[in-house]
Amino acid sequence: MTDAVLADRDDAGVLTLTFNRPDRHNGWSEELQLPYYALLESAAVDPDVRAVVVTGAGRSFCPGADMGRLTGLGEGGAGLPMQSPVPRRFPKPLIAAINGACAGVGLVQALWCHVRFAADTAKFTTAFARRGLIAEYGMGWMLPRLVGLENALDLLVSARTIDAAEAKQLGLVSRVVPRDEVLPAAQAYARDIAVHCSPQAMATITREVLDGLDLPFEEAYNRSHEDMNRFLGGPDLREGVASFLEKRPPRFPPLQEG
Repeated sequence: MTDAVLADRDDAGVLTLTFNRPDRHNGWSEELQLPYYALLESAAVDPDVRAVVVTGAGRSFCPGADMGRLTGLGEGGAGLPMQSPVPRRFPKPLIAAINGACAGVGLVQALWCHVRFAADTAKFTTAFARRGLIAEYGMGWMLPRLVGLENALDLLVSARTIDAAEAKQLGLVSRVVPRDEVLPAAQAYARDIAVHCSPQAMATITREVLDGLDLPFEEAYNRSHEDMNRFLGGPDLREGVASFLEKRPPRFPPLQEG
């Protein structure tokens, strides 16, 4: 593992991953991609990790592909490697603390997160059309589901730059805070759910929401009924009720695989 992505876990089980190429403004490359996805894969099965926060070092979150890499692809015509689906199906809360520029494939990484905090100075753009590219890595699928069809087409076709206030209005992010507060705010949110929410319940809820995007209502409803029956009488429900009645923090077990 290199220092291109820094990893730090606190005593609540919140793992903070930091894109750490500030000299390249955290431009996306294999130097970031490989360790980032490897760290997510490890965190997914680590019982000591209950939530993950992703941010960038320096002034940028990730402004898209490293221009050196993009120039090489433009000249050579080589195909892009397939992005890992790990972030999309990550079973634990994945929270973005967008501290600055967020564009192109960097925006893809942010949209794969479940909740997004943005600095009030952050800027966003899909960027692709202005670089002679199409909507990469499934953004044409993701964006309409977040902001609606017309807004998605606007952002993709124009590739215009928007500020954090418009990003929140459109539904790209859920919180906008001063720049120096964006990481502490995201970490505080992550700690709260790491301490108070059932890992098994959060993983199941996340799966229900993401899988449900492609399911008819009846099938989604039936699956949720099956999930509910699995939780009834289980250790998470018993602990959730007991901690509420005893007025104490819950002691939920770690996420179980499968």
